[in-house]
Amino acid sequence: MSISVQTNVGSLMALDHLRTNTDFQSQTIQRLTSGFRINQSGDDASGLAIANGYRTNVAELNQGVRNANDGLSQLQITDGGLNNIAKMVDRLRTLATQGASDTFTGDRLTLDAEFQAIKLEIDRQAQNIGLDAAGAGMAQPLDVWVGGGTAGAAGTSIVKLDLTATSLVDSTGLTINASALTDKAASIAALTSLSAATGQLGTVQGQVGSSQNKLQYAVNLASSQSVNFSAAESRIRDADIAAEASNLTKAQVLQQSSMAALAQANSTPQGVLSLLR
Repeated sequence: MSISVQTNVGSLMALDHLRTNTDFQSQTIQRLTSGFRINQSGDDASGLAIANGYRTNVAELNQGVRNANDGLSQLQITDGGLNNIAKMVDRLRTLATQGASDTFTGDRLTLDAEFQAIKLEIDRQAQNIGLDAAGAGMAQPLDVWVGGGTAGAAGTSIVKLDLTATSLVDSTGLTINASALTDKAASIAALTSLSAATGQLGTVQGQVGSSQNKLQYAVNLASSQSVNFSAAESRIRDADIAAEASNLTKAQVLQQSSMAALAQANSTPQGVLSLLR
């Protein structure tokens, strides 16, 4: 083995290993402090691209859940109004049943006055929930973007709510606007109209209810997908803290060893002086 004072190969090798071990330690510290295995594109370019795709899906799904919940809130408001109108129709049928009987001995004008007042209240409440002639009812289908579908296929990301059937629930839409309880015959005719009104309300309530269920199912799926996409992203992007803690210990030992070796390699040429004595 030759000894050279021009080129200290041992020192250069030790210096190169010291640089490598210092970089390794810095990377390990960065992962431990950030919590991420991938902190820059160079750490894992292909993994980063996949993880970013998962993160984008999660963002879309989370907003989709909010969209669906907004739709549920609107449907719940409508459903509450429909339930109240259904109760008022029940009261109208009770009054009409009284007026249709020969045993009724009360004042028919008073009976009809309550009947007409309830019809006006039905109109008011139908207007409040947008299901009167002025509000045009639920004339259009509702599309709610929830996400989680196949890339580029909007149809698999959209929940379509079928609310296109005749859905006006004011007194005109329920065909009870002309009903009255002024005599027995009018009361019987009112009962016929109210029977049809009950069926109409049931149809609208059925559509609203099925739409609520459809949105709730969509929320459940989107929430599950969001969790799974987040887990998939975590497996790629997040650091294994236990492994990185072990790597930090390893890096510190290697760095100290490299520094000791570098010091030793730098002292080797000093031995050449002893040959010149």
